[in-house]
Amino acid sequence: MARFFVDSNQIDRANGTINILGEDVKHIKKVLRLKIGQELEICDGLGTDYNVNISEIGNDNIKTNIKNYYPSKGESNIEVTLYQGLPKSTKMDMIIQKCTELGIYSIVPIYTKRTIVNIENTKKEIKKIERWQRIAFEAAKQSQRGKIPKIEKVRDFREIWEDLKKNDLNLIAYEKENTKGLKEILIDNNISKVGILIGPEGGFDEGEIIQAQERGVTSFTLGPRILRTETAGFTSLAIIMYVLGDLGGY
Repeated sequence: MARFFVDSNQIDRANGTINILGEDVKHIKKVLRLKIGQELEICDGLGTDYNVNISEIGNDNIKTNIKNYYPSKGESNIEVTLYQGLPKSTKMDMIIQKCTELGIYSIVPIYTKRTIVNIENTKKEIKKIERWQRIAFEAAKQSQRGKIPKIEKVRDFREIWEDLKKNDLNLIAYEKENTKGLKEILIDNNISKVGILIGPEGGFDEGEIIQAQERGVTSFTLGPRILRTETAGFTSLAIIMYVLGDLGGY
């Protein structure tokens, strides 16, 4: 069954209808060639899926009737936020795409002492975040997520401490940590919200590691091999989702 995301303001539960707009109209009409009476699955991007029938096909909109709705099957009960040191080039694109596929809740790009990239002004930052958000949207659609991860504005490393307080556990990848792995940290813990801190190319500065540890952030190792920044985030997420979430089982 074809599946589409719509804005919540296109959903009218009171009258049992959903209005499909934009590029999805063309895809339904010209590519899928669906007709009145056929079924679709609609997601509001907030965790609810709707099974609908097409009731009317217009030039720029498609009206549907809601048959039933239910919590999205593509969402985990574990909320993981990635605090990612800004990498060079288009590495952030892959980080967002793969983390979205694996079930990330949100991503916060951060400046650190070893960050090479510098987004010159607010206008450029807004454009980058819009682009990253679009990548998250497409990846969520492809992987049948029920929620679209939010890509937050870029923050300085020192600005994330208050945000970390919302999590049950915060973790920082550190190449010099040689005792604590993720499985050991996560096992037998009642955790539903996790924060992962990943440095840019070159990792975190020693002083940043100390700052994080002083604020209760737990350092962890990913083993004897040094992973690239674009690999470390979704590798950590995959392990967390396997141990605590629904990756590999229910």
